[in-house]
Order: sequence, then structure tokens, then C-alpha cells
Amino acid sequence: MSRPVLLVVAHGSRDPRHAATVHALVGRVRSLRPGLRVETGFLDFNVPSVHGVLRSLAAQGIRDVVALPLLLTRAFHAKADIPAVLRDAPPRLRIRQADVLGPSPLLLSALERRLAEAGLPPAEKSSTGVVLASAGSSDPEAIAVIADIAREWRHTGWCAVRPAFASAALPRTEDAVRELRALGCSRVAVAPYVLAPGFLPDRIARGAAEADVLADVLGPAPEVARLLLERYDAARLPLAAAVGA
Repeated sequence: MSRPVLLVVAHGSRDPRHAATVHALVGRVRSLRPGLRVETGFLDFNVPSVHGVLRSLAAQGIRDVVALPLLLTRAFHAKADIPAVLRDAPPRLRIRQADVLGPSPLLLSALERRLAEAGLPPAEKSSTGVVLASAGSSDPEAIAVIADIAREWRHTGWCAVRPAFASAALPRTEDAVRELRALGCSRVAVAPYVLAPGFLPDRIARGAAEADVLADVLGPAPEVARLLLERYDAARLPLAAAVGA
């Protein structure tokens, strides 16, 4: 049996930087595993749509697909939108929905990579407070996960780590920056816990105006690409077993 196709399901955005970043990440995934067919579908705003990719795969005779949400938390899109789209797929397809990307130690490594690339010296880690700035969600589970990640990351040697949200929850990035200043951290950095540029990441960047360091989005970081393949492998193994592979 051939390996299932990996379908990366991205949210989509009117901002052209979003799709460009998604495609860069998918390109890195392909380079890490030559021979694996990797497709990209968008829920909104961009093409190809998830519906369109699934129809195309079915028309080509593909049977097995792993749909991987390009999401960091299990919020509304992972719980409702994506399952609804997959239920409308052509019936000949056998589809497994992989887990969302977060939380994962690989994402923490990617965050630290981006901070180092932004100019934060490793020697100043213990005196630096970090704002873990996410897009935000109205889902309490997703908000709790971000808070848990911040607590976990704090124990790796930072002065302090505070979560912040660009929408739907508080505090905002600028408030978390001021809180870290008040705590006495000699340097404050903002680490966007987002995958691609867009409206909410731009809001995070504006909120980081008083910070010393603003990292880039996670984007096609090597750790993120490796994580996509981890999630794919975890989802495809039960699928392979079910068909006797």
C-alpha cells in the first residue's frame, strides 16, 4: 500500500503573506520526506479549497488521505469547521484527521529559534521576560492551553513568561509587556505563537512596540516542518493497520 496523501489544511487569509508562508512550510515538509505526496487546501480566502483538493484526489484514484489542520490549538476550526469539510469529501476517500500541532516541545524550540534570529542573546535568557502572544480564541480549552505552555516555557530558564492574545481574550500583548517590565525583567521579548502573517499577527506586532525584541512568526521553521510529519505519522499508522498495510 502506498502512503496516504498528506493534506495540509490551512485557514486562509486575504493577506498574501499567509498563503506564501503556508506554501513555504509545505515545501520544507516535502524536502524532509521525498516521495511523500503533500497537498495544501484552504478553508477560506485562498485556493485551492479543501473541497477542491479532495475532489481532485478522488478523481485521481487516491484512496487514503491524512488531513492535518495547520492549527496550534484545538479551537473551533479543528473541532467543527474541518470535520464538517471532511465529512463532505467524496465517499471513496478514507480520511483521518490528524491532531493539531500544539502543544509540542518542537514548537517551543521553534519559538526560541525565532527569538535568537531576532537578536536575543542566549546569555540573556535568565534576565529576559517573554510574552507568548497568540491569536486568541473564544474557546476556553484553547486559552487554557496557551497559559499552560507559558508556564511550562518559564521553567526552561526565562525570567518570566506571560501569555497574551490578539483577540477574544485578555491580556493584550502590550499589557503583558508592561507587566513583565513591572516584574523587573531587564529585557522583554515578544514571541508570536502564530504560524503565518496576517491581521492578528500584525496586531501582536503593534502591541510589541515597547518590547526590546519582536520575533518573527513560526512559519517554515524546521521544527514546525518536523512536527507536521510527526502528526502525519501518528495519524497514518492506524489507517495503514485498518487496511492491512
